[in-house]
Amino acid sequence: MALWTFWSVFLLSCVPFRPKFGAQAEITFPRSVKRFYPLDVAQLEARFAKKPTGIKVAPNADKSDEVLNRFETEASATLKPSSALQVKTKTVSGKQANCFSDLKIPKKKYGNLTAERPEAILKPERTVSVRGRKVKRSVGAAYNENVDRSLSGDAQSPEGSVESVQGASKSRTEYRRPGDEARGSSPRQSEPHLDPSTFALSGDSAHNQAMVHWSGHNSSVILILTKLYDFNLGAVTESSLWRSTDYGSTYTKLNDKVGSRTVLSYLYVCPTNKQKIMMLSDPEVESAVLISSDEGASFEKYPINFNILSLLFHPAQENWILAYSHDNKLYSSIDFGRKWQLVHDNVMPGRFYWAVMGLDRESDVVHIETRIAKGRAQYVKCRAQRCTEGNRQYLFPGHVDTNSLVVQDEYVFTQVTKSGRASYFVSYMREPFKQMQLPKYCLPKDMHIISTDEKQVFAAVQEWNQNNTYSLYISDSPGVYFILSLENLRTSRGPAGNLLVDFYKVEGINGMYFANKLVDNHIKTFITYNKGQTWALLPAPAADVAGNNLHCILPFCSLHLHLEMSENPYTSGPITSKKSVPGIIVATGNIGTELSSSNLGMFMTSDAGNSWRQIFDEEYNIWFLDNGGALLAVLHATTPIRHLWISLDEGKKWDRHSFSLAPLYVDGVLMEPESDNHIITFFGHFSHRSEWQLIKIDYKGLFSRRCMDGDYQTWYLHNKGALCVMGEKQIYMKRRPGNRCMLAQDYSRIYSSEPCLCTAYDFECDYGWERQADGKCSPAFWFNPNGAAKSCSSSQSFLNSTGYRKVLSNNCKEGGKNLFSPKRVACRPRPPRGLRLSTSTGELSATVGSNVTFMIYLDDGDSPSTSIQLDFGDGIKITYSNLSRTDDGIKHIYRMTGIYRVTASAENSHGSDSSTLFLHITSPVERVYLSVPIVAIRGKAANLTAVVWPSHTRTLTFFWWFDNSSEPIITLEGSISHMFHREGKNKVTVQVACGSTVMQDSKVITVKEFFRSLLLSFSPALDEHNPDIPEWREDIGRVVRTALSQVSGAPEDQLLVSLYPGLPTTAELFILPDEQTSNEHTKRSEEALDTISDIFVTALNQGLIQFELKANVRIIVYMTQQTLAPLVDANSIHSGSAMLMLLSVVIVGLAAFFIYKFKRKIPWIHVETEDPHEKDPEVISTVGQNDGMSKVKLSEFPSQKELMEKELEGRSRGGFGRNMDRIVTREFPNCTNV
Repeated sequence: MALWTFWSVFLLSCVPFRPKFGAQAEITFPRSVKRFYPLDVAQLEARFAKKPTGIKVAPNADKSDEVLNRFETEASATLKPSSALQVKTKTVSGKQANCFSDLKIPKKKYGNLTAERPEAILKPERTVSVRGRKVKRSVGAAYNENVDRSLSGDAQSPEGSVESVQGASKSRTEYRRPGDEARGSSPRQSEPHLDPSTFALSGDSAHNQAMVHWSGHNSSVILILTKLYDFNLGAVTESSLWRSTDYGSTYTKLNDKVGSRTVLSYLYVCPTNKQKIMMLSDPEVESAVLISSDEGASFEKYPINFNILSLLFHPAQENWILAYSHDNKLYSSIDFGRKWQLVHDNVMPGRFYWAVMGLDRESDVVHIETRIAKGRAQYVKCRAQRCTEGNRQYLFPGHVDTNSLVVQDEYVFTQVTKSGRASYFVSYMREPFKQMQLPKYCLPKDMHIISTDEKQVFAAVQEWNQNNTYSLYISDSPGVYFILSLENLRTSRGPAGNLLVDFYKVEGINGMYFANKLVDNHIKTFITYNKGQTWALLPAPAADVAGNNLHCILPFCSLHLHLEMSENPYTSGPITSKKSVPGIIVATGNIGTELSSSNLGMFMTSDAGNSWRQIFDEEYNIWFLDNGGALLAVLHATTPIRHLWISLDEGKKWDRHSFSLAPLYVDGVLMEPESDNHIITFFGHFSHRSEWQLIKIDYKGLFSRRCMDGDYQTWYLHNKGALCVMGEKQIYMKRRPGNRCMLAQDYSRIYSSEPCLCTAYDFECDYGWERQADGKCSPAFWFNPNGAAKSCSSSQSFLNSTGYRKVLSNNCKEGGKNLFSPKRVACRPRPPRGLRLSTSTGELSATVGSNVTFMIYLDDGDSPSTSIQLDFGDGIKITYSNLSRTDDGIKHIYRMTGIYRVTASAENSHGSDSSTLFLHITSPVERVYLSVPIVAIRGKAANLTAVVWPSHTRTLTFFWWFDNSSEPIITLEGSISHMFHREGKNKVTVQVACGSTVMQDSKVITVKEFFRSLLLSFSPALDEHNPDIPEWREDIGRVVRTALSQVSGAPEDQLLVSLYPGLPTTAELFILPDEQTSNEHTKRSEEALDTISDIFVTALNQGLIQFELKANVRIIVYMTQQTLAPLVDANSIHSGSAMLMLLSVVIVGLAAFFIYKFKRKIPWIHVETEDPHEKDPEVISTVGQNDGMSKVKLSEFPSQKELMEKELEGRSRGGFGRNMDRIVTREFPNCTNV
């Protein structure tokens, strides 16, 4: 089998490329002396970004021919010097089955196409990797002719022989009959024949990449871009553009029209007007786009200033394009790329979408996911040409996970992960987002959206107890309530990490799917005809291709199919179906107890899976021709081939035709399935030395005429004999097998349809109900079927579920009893129970001024008469008459920071219920400043304060780290009292946490047994040069300390000078004891400090301490002190004044006592506490029990400048001369803020 990786994700599709688009491919091969050249193919028009990441979304399970819906594809095939066919396609997030950490959904509207760069891979293996396994390629007998010979480019290949067989087996070699190539005349027109012709792209033999585009829709134009890709440089160094106007019979080189020096790298085609072509020049040479409006007949070049990584065309407007650049910017153009305008920056790759017609009001709307932080993004909606900040809409409240936005049909999906658990949200028909509801104990670890067809969501969910498998869940129309369909789906990961789900939608048959499921460690294939309500194993054929009886009996033995989609868009893939031929399915598989990679063959059904037959015992690529009326089979081989097989009777008989004189290494097959031109193009190489060979095959000669009414027959769709499928009896029409007539494109496939009476299996179990062994639905143990019914709010009765909900798109009609539809039930009085309150985002914090949306849910209660009251906790309350008025949420804006108690109450005449949450309203922390004493006494507590800007009220957490402590002290207040027990330098760090933001500041405190201090002031000139920043204060302090040491002779390590913030400039000098002094000489050391202090006082009073700030600016340092008036005056007249002064002294003394006694209550004074028990911090509840309780806000505290002024004032009042200063210093050491 081929290497099924990226395209495997699209297991729900049947055709490897979109017939609505022109076929297009890119092939790459390194030239070498090897004879065999496997290839890597990635489709330009079928390549679209679908990657695992936010909700993860799988490719469209329902429309294989719509695989291209979001990204223009770019086929990239690399021929490698090996004998295996290697296929690889690079993917972008948003189009594959991906995790909800990346929400990814398949696009199906073929208006939105995105192309991205191909990737050339060199692999030397001679085997092909399939889902991680190696598969040997079986081939026919070797050819005798020399395959290295080169053929002329225009040689016409005569019609080869035709051999009719009933099948093809490994024993039947692919041979060339004598005289096949010798016939020069055409066969009789009555015989089925092919008309091949070959053309070589001369001069491009060195080019190892090619991109092929067929305009399609009966156009005769084919464009081929060949390139020389330098694997060492990682760039394109040469290119050639070829154009054919006769369906590929001849080609003309267009290098002169695009510029002989222009190196082209990529080719894009407008999906709504195939005449419009855009080509990109290689950005290493020049950044430009070349535009053609006449299918490449002429080009105009326009320079651009960014590097285009991918394009997204508008689904309706042919000139509107979105371009994604290498620097994560999104641009838009409304004139097909001639001018570009920036839409938004920081856009996630593949997370941008055009408006969906009929749903978005304006057709130029774009939906964008923008990255705002690691793992966090926003959903933005705006106009493509007017996406300014004022015109942007943020439709999802809050942030979403990166790579999680998907806009698909009627749905918008996204996901939010909190506390390690993801929640998934959906918006249906552009209504407000609702959380997707899975069964209560599903507990999903991962989710991928597989399909959104028919207004229903198919999702692959990995439950909490699953590792390598997923379960299939199906939703209601709004995509909110999901039920289980099938457990343990087989999954794997592609090379880009994308999830590959083995799930396939059959084209043309409503409700029919295949899935591979893990059963007792065996992978088995199951089929459903009723959209996942019941699943069954596939019956095996009675005999193999040689007619041998297989004896395969259900359930012990069955048929198993590979459901991956081909990674190479120009191979058919392992399974194929087509809407125009309902009931015919061709697939690669095996017969036995489980799915296998060996003993593979090709199997086919003509009655929608009820019976199967084997058509080949090797792997073949099989395509539908003539609107499905004929089948084309090409051996999936690693050796060159020259024959193909055609069947006109649904695979019962195969005719072999030769299409080339010499065997061809086939790189791909190009066709336009929905056209009437009956042209196929094979492209490849005769040998490693040959040019690119394009073989045009006109297969119109297979048919003798157009089909008439008598050429058709009818057949009944059934499920093991039951004629009612999806609620109706359907009769289909098809061409009689063997008739050699051409089908009309518009003939009706459905002959008649008649509705059936509904049965239980026309209904699926409703949310909260589970299917039992007897087929009936009953409530799950966790579900209360008598819960609240909001529909009671508008009437006295409501529709109550019977446990069933009708399968969407099922057309059955109910009989008189109407057993399964919801029943109208009278509303009964019930007290409210199970009231739940939450925010719409699930978060319990918000920023000041943001809009918080509260959601209220009631599990049970009399909804019409139950009033709802919501108290926001900030003095505002709101009341609703009933619950239905709160469906869209209740919005509120908080203007102040704090923690608010939000309470919801539900009450009616029968009872009441309430629910409470505590909401943290914060504002971002910009800066934190740690205020500590520069010197402290050992064994005495010091007050430490963290000042935060802007101020917060009880919404911060403080982490205090002391020295090398292994654990911090955690407080809710910004101050703490701490006792230091180790002399020397002690480092203190405070961290302030606000939400996910953490900021910190650190200070060093010198701890001593005792010390002395003096207050200093400076010449006024210093204030003129004071920028009031910490670095300046540190430098001035160092200069002053040096000057003091030089005058006094005291060592600098005994001196500390700390400048206060603010003006006027002041400082404090700390005199520390000599570290060499032992404890026995403490008294002597204190006396020494007094002596040094006296020296400094004298020097300062005499103005001896000076330093030069700058040229001609000299600063004098003074001692700050105050002297009192004499207590007794010699003049008796002034005795009253003396008494007044004495009274003032008493008042000052009382003030000093008050400060000492209540120092812990004054936050701006740092003093030491005598009693160690007084340092225990008070714990105050962060949420007041009384709403009327006054709140103290940090903003009411004095500023840092005010703190310093108050401290200076306190110091000046406490100093009564030099001796008193010494006493106060010893008992109450100053704690200076730094």
